[in-house]
Amino acid sequence: MRQVTVLGSCGAFPEPGRACSGFAVDWDGYRLVLDLGYGTLPRLLAHWPDGAVDAVVVTHEHPDHCIDLHGLFRMRFYGGAGAPRLPLYCPPGVLDRLGGLEPDVDLRAVFDVRPLPGSHRVGPFELTGLSLPHYVPNAGIRLEAGGVALAYSGDTGPTPVLAELGRGADLFIVEATDRDGETGRSPRNLLTSAEAGYWAARAGARRLMLTHFWPGNDRDAAVAAARRAFGGDVLAAEEDLKVTVGTRADSSE
Repeated sequence: MRQVTVLGSCGAFPEPGRACSGFAVDWDGYRLVLDLGYGTLPRLLAHWPDGAVDAVVVTHEHPDHCIDLHGLFRMRFYGGAGAPRLPLYCPPGVLDRLGGLEPDVDLRAVFDVRPLPGSHRVGPFELTGLSLPHYVPNAGIRLEAGGVALAYSGDTGPTPVLAELGRGADLFIVEATDRDGETGRSPRNLLTSAEAGYWAARAGARRLMLTHFWPGNDRDAAVAAARRAFGGDVLAAEEDLKVTVGTRADSSE
């Protein structure tokens, strides 16, 4: 099975019944998590009840992308004695931010930290983390295996690096915050859904998934705006949505 499951799709804070940024990637039994924002850990455990993951990748230190990593730490620290350390790929600010929650315990007792941006071999994947503009250091993620590419922006402003990140991706997951007044801000640190479509088109991606919706936004309108710029399939990230990747019968359910 080669599948991406949406754990959370909201930016900033979760709407009722939803969670913030998070995705579970299952690649022939290898389990990788992309971001763990507010409310994602219970959904991860519903998807993988044993909580056994092989690697975690966190794009940046904002809590809507990383706060539930602390819950995973506690689960493994108190409930998984003797387990090997879990590879954690992230910019340096992530551990600094979470360390303030529990300064008497070293998070490195559970996590084997690998730096982003950068390139790493992660199970079946070649992982490339590229620096993208945001309020804090943010690494867009590209995973490649067996001729298939999966890309994820984390949070970002408009930048040509997005075209490189999502180049020919089977699935390009791009934030579409659509916060009021965003296009008038300088510098730009977030995208609109129309811009997500534009950069997915520039990248030549096969499919686009919009995520990181500002609470209360009309997701159908976001998809429609992205479709005006991108000719491929456009999906809205929805909690528990499963998307098959890397096969001719790619599908979502």
